[in-house]
Amino acid sequence: MSAEEHMQQPEIPEKISDLVRSIPHNPGVYQYFDESGTIIYVGKAKNLYKRVGSYFGKAQTGKLKVLVRKIVDIQFIVVDSESDALLLENNLIKKHQPRYNVLLKDDKSFPWICITNEAFPRIFPTRNLIRNQSEYYGPYASVRMMHTLLELIRQLYPVRSCRLNLTESSIQEGRFKICLEYHIGNCKGPCEGLQSIQDYGVMIQEIREIIKGNIALVVRQLKNRMMLYAREMEFEKAQLIKDKLDLLEKYRAKSTIVSSNISDVDVCSIIDEPATAWVNYLKVVQGAVVQSHSVEMRKKLDESPQELLILAITELRQRFGSESAEIIIPFHPGFDMDGVKYIVPQRGDKKKLLELSERNALHFKMEIEKQRTLVDPERHQKRVLNQLKDDLRLPALPGIIECFDNSNFQGDYAVAAMVQFVQAKPNKAEYRHFNIKTVEGPDDFASMEEIVFRRYQRLLNEGKALPQLIVIDGGKGQLSAAVAALEKLDLRGRIAIIGIAKRLEEIYFPDDSLPIYIDKRSESLKLIQQLRDEAHRFGITHHRKKFEKGLIKTTLTEIEGIGYNTAQKLLWKLKSVKNISQTGFDEIAAIIGKAKAKIVVDYFAERRDADR
Repeated sequence: MSAEEHMQQPEIPEKISDLVRSIPHNPGVYQYFDESGTIIYVGKAKNLYKRVGSYFGKAQTGKLKVLVRKIVDIQFIVVDSESDALLLENNLIKKHQPRYNVLLKDDKSFPWICITNEAFPRIFPTRNLIRNQSEYYGPYASVRMMHTLLELIRQLYPVRSCRLNLTESSIQEGRFKICLEYHIGNCKGPCEGLQSIQDYGVMIQEIREIIKGNIALVVRQLKNRMMLYAREMEFEKAQLIKDKLDLLEKYRAKSTIVSSNISDVDVCSIIDEPATAWVNYLKVVQGAVVQSHSVEMRKKLDESPQELLILAITELRQRFGSESAEIIIPFHPGFDMDGVKYIVPQRGDKKKLLELSERNALHFKMEIEKQRTLVDPERHQKRVLNQLKDDLRLPALPGIIECFDNSNFQGDYAVAAMVQFVQAKPNKAEYRHFNIKTVEGPDDFASMEEIVFRRYQRLLNEGKALPQLIVIDGGKGQLSAAVAALEKLDLRGRIAIIGIAKRLEEIYFPDDSLPIYIDKRSESLKLIQQLRDEAHRFGITHHRKKFEKGLIKTTLTEIEGIGYNTAQKLLWKLKSVKNISQTGFDEIAAIIGKAKAKIVVDYFAERRDADR
């Protein structure tokens, strides 16, 4: 256990104790301040007293202990509901950006559609949000989708594109003249008073509904207007509206339709990893996905998936101005929102919609990691090695890691393999095979001691660099044997060494009978598994070469139709030819398939009959 984990919980200052006792049991938001008066953390709670008090308990993780030691003052704000607490927390985090709070990271600036705050509003794409009472819709993860929408609007409505300051007085004074856009039909000339504010406003309102995804509402309004023109014998105007309806139907046909039964819902999914989470948000209107957006959330205090999900839901709904009464999510986030119903689907269209969101989150994660790898190829390796250093509590970054695996074939032909990774990547020039020289019979422990001793005795004799970490494929026994070899060379303590047991992926340390378990999703465990699997593969290759040269023979390979690979699978699983001969058909078939299992079972049955 690290020194930090052994630290005693710091004594709580009297001022903090008094503050905690004075906190009410209401919902609200709390703020932690450090000695400089800076807000270092903002949190929400259903019950402020219980939540704040939990930070000062005895059982806390290392990261929380660091935060708690820095708290010198606490302030809280009582609110009426859980929903109010969520919104207030979100606004305070965005305003103060405290050091220990998770921040949503988009990784780049996405574009928005702006409708300006003017008498005759302009509509255009932008990446800069200016707080001047203009309306912003987005952000759009797909620039192509945004431009398709803007092109549709331009085809439907003759909205002005000029930057003239069209006020009522300036138009009446005749300061402006119509331009080419008017003559080619792209504008109705509001600059000369040829279009009223009311008429222009009707267009803008319909455009708002289209951007929001409420195409059906616009279609109904246009159809009513078309029928009115038709009844009044104004067929040219009716035809113009019909052309607009055709454009809208074509656009709607290209939208991602998920289900006509799903009218207006939000969808949020999350991919949770040890250091980072990835959240996708979908907005569905009238059965079509009209918005998709993903964010990255980097953890600061080992936040739970529930905490991250509710933070993302609050921020994204606020960002997109969503008022949907339903949110489809993978699990309940632990906080309720006023007027909102959570749905955790198990099957059907809503489950498929959640799966679509999860695929979008995964795609976003892969794209971001791919971009970062292209920009900085060493960034991924550094992150993995730092994670491994933390998980194993190593004194130094394990730039060079070597992994050993030994095995035998049918109880004989003991061989071993060693692979080396440099900066988390295979260094095949330093891979080594070992033929066991001093051990007779299948003794894994003695074989491991021999090969580890031979490897590092040679490195010492040749003056070559030693690894920072040794990984032994095996449990306590193989690890103890390897440690004994290091002791003979006076290397114990100079090189970190661990063992990994296959069954539950336990990690063993020298002189510690209890293993640790690294998170199955952790990149550091994946690196250790990659080392172990590569050493195993390299050892099998050596066995195969010896077999092909005729140095290894087995009864199994004398059976017609049974080759080296099949024989090895059986021996690896069942340990000996004798065990194989006594094993039933079903168990053998599970290892090598029914066809080959029949050949093996029939062969040993014939041998037993011949021996009688």
